[in-house]
Amino acid sequence: MSPRTDTSLWHPFADMAAIRDREFVLSRGEGVWLFDEAGKRYLDGSASLWYCNIGHGRTEIADAVAEQMKRLEAWSIFGNYATPPALELADALAERSSLDDAKIFLTSGGGDAIDTAAKLARMYWQVLGQPDRLHIVSRTNAYHGTMAFGTSIGGIEAVRTGYGPLVPSTSQVEWDSPEALAEEIERIGPERVAAFFFEPVIGAGGVFPPPPGYIERTAEICRDAGVLFVCDSVICGFGRLGTWFGYERFGIEPDLVTFAKGVTSGYLPLGGVVVSGQVAEPFWSEPGRVTIRHGQTYAGHASVCTAALANIEIMEREGLISRGREREDELLEALAPLADHPLIGEVRGGTGLIAGIALDPAALAADPALTSKASASIRDHGGVILRALAQALAVSPPLTISSDEIRLIHDGVRAGLDALVESGVPA
Repeated sequence: MSPRTDTSLWHPFADMAAIRDREFVLSRGEGVWLFDEAGKRYLDGSASLWYCNIGHGRTEIADAVAEQMKRLEAWSIFGNYATPPALELADALAERSSLDDAKIFLTSGGGDAIDTAAKLARMYWQVLGQPDRLHIVSRTNAYHGTMAFGTSIGGIEAVRTGYGPLVPSTSQVEWDSPEALAEEIERIGPERVAAFFFEPVIGAGGVFPPPPGYIERTAEICRDAGVLFVCDSVICGFGRLGTWFGYERFGIEPDLVTFAKGVTSGYLPLGGVVVSGQVAEPFWSEPGRVTIRHGQTYAGHASVCTAALANIEIMEREGLISRGREREDELLEALAPLADHPLIGEVRGGTGLIAGIALDPAALAADPALTSKASASIRDHGGVILRALAQALAVSPPLTISSDEIRLIHDGVRAGLDALVESGVPA
């Protein structure tokens, strides 16, 4: 195949002027391995964008989707329409959520799920006759997608800027301080706060596990203030933290839970919101009381729901849901020695099969593009693909990864960083 000299594909999160003639094309996947167009093999250390939990190349999902497409590829679930896969998936997710009388609002992805949860949270209070409860609090370093609400409540400044005024009545507090949340709710007035959004482990903002007791304490603060507690489990669900939705390991019960990514392991795009019985009750109890005029065209897409059901069956059959917790220490222990590298500042992890390799602050100050350079060098010299964040490299391999393959991540990262130092990058 002749080399590409330009592209028509506008890549998300990309400087197109810089990459238009430098695309890196992957053509095949098998298990935790990826192959480029020339057949060179790479270890998928990030499960693509945190989502390929069961690994690549699962023919069971392809076969299940093909059979569903032969029967009925899709039909809208607006109004009173439904399809068997959408109904079955909603039941399966509600049962596994452990929330009392849970309902499932299906979307096309994680960003849609965040916007849905934010609108539901605000409308919940409207329906209950408390229209001043509009304010949404979130955290610094938080990433909640790129839709309108997600951009507005996100805590990564670079993702928020350049778009003009965002959705009003939102604010962020320090990611690791329950006291900051309590003070913000008091400052705004509990009677004006609709919800608090949090990730169990902050993902795209740098991979920050919660301080001990943080989630439990913020749950108490929200309960005492009557504020809805919304868990963004888009990254943390479906085994990444060792449970179905991530929050269960902290012994708390959110009011709303957003999910996506691992629900299909990325084989087809799907997201949604688990809504507790308490929050759903005003919308479900009295005909004519309220209609939610919100939803995505492809919500509940029959073939996509079939992919999710096949993915869940694989996860249960192979015991993958608990894998994130079983392997969390192993992953952190394998990566921890990297902290002695001159380009590394810190290695974070220990809560699920997810870790962050933070680059040295001085090296980043000298070269703000260092994470992208490090990711490319680790790929090219170490054979491992990781996600480059603003100040760190994210590690979140498929849950099917073996112990030997986990060690290969360490070796690949070290080889790539050594190659950078040898090339003259200041350490």
